[in-house]
Amino acid sequence: MKVINLARNLIRNKTLPFTKTNFLISMGSFVSANYSSSFKDLKIYSENNKPKYKKKFTKEELKEMLNPLQYEVTQEKGTERPWSGVHLDEKDPGVFKCIVCDEELFSSKTKFESGSGWPSFYDVINSEKVTIIEDRSYGMRRIEATCSNCGSHLGHVFNDGPKPTGLRYCINSASLDFKPEKYEP
Repeated sequence: MKVINLARNLIRNKTLPFTKTNFLISMGSFVSANYSSSFKDLKIYSENNKPKYKKKFTKEELKEMLNPLQYEVTQEKGTERPWSGVHLDEKDPGVFKCIVCDEELFSSKTKFESGSGWPSFYDVINSEKVTIIEDRSYGMRRIEATCSNCGSHLGHVFNDGPKPTGLRYCINSASLDFKPEKYEP
C-alpha cells in the first residue's frame, strides 16, 4: 500500500512521469482483482459476449462531435491523466451523462472522494444504464464500465467503495457531461 500511495503522490506532483505502468501502480491495479460479494449483484459480460447497443455512430460522426481526449477515452478505451479531469471536483447537485449519447448515468448524490484522481461514484442511476464487462487487458482482471446505450467506455469498477454498495465506479471525466440540478425560486 505504501508503494501505491507513493506512486499516486509522485504522479500528482508530476515528479514521476505518467506511464501506463506508473499509472497502474497508482491505481492499485497490481493488487489482484477479487470478484467479491460487492460484485454479486452486477451482471458482468465477458469480452467475447458483449451486449448490443441501441445507439450507433460512425467514426466520422464521433470525431466531429468529440474532442481528441473524449474520443480516445470513449472509443479507444483510453484513460485521462489522474487529477486532470474537469468533473473531479464537481460538487454541485445534478446528473452526469454520457458525453456521446446524453444518457443519464450517475447522480452527484452517489459521488465521493476516493483519492484515485478520477471522479468516483458508489452507484449508478439505474443498473440498466451502465454495462459491466470483464476486462483482461494489460495482464490484469478488471471490470470495465460502458454506457449501455452507445457502448462508450466510461472507466472501471472496483470493490473498494463505500457502503451501501461497496463499489467504486472510477470514471473518466472525458466520458461525462454534467447537467446541474435546476432550482426554481
